[in-house]
Amino acid sequence: MEYRIATEGLMCGHCDAAVETELLKLPGVTDAEADHETQTVIVESARQLHADELAGAFASAGTTFRIVSIEVA
Repeated sequence: MEYRIATEGLMCGHCDAAVETELLKLPGVTDAEADHETQTVIVESARQLHADELAGAFASAGTTFRIVSIEVA
């Protein structure tokens, strides 16, 4: 499954890397690509992810990062 996540608070490549690292820790996640310029994160997963799992990964990555919306692509 692919998820497109609209975000707020990603400001640089370090922010992107922090979010990607935490998302890749979730069981089933095979890829995560964050882009601070578009405030978008694309997540590939072998299983269905719940919004609270994604939000938890963002919270672990940093206090300024926030999910605006999640769309299943």
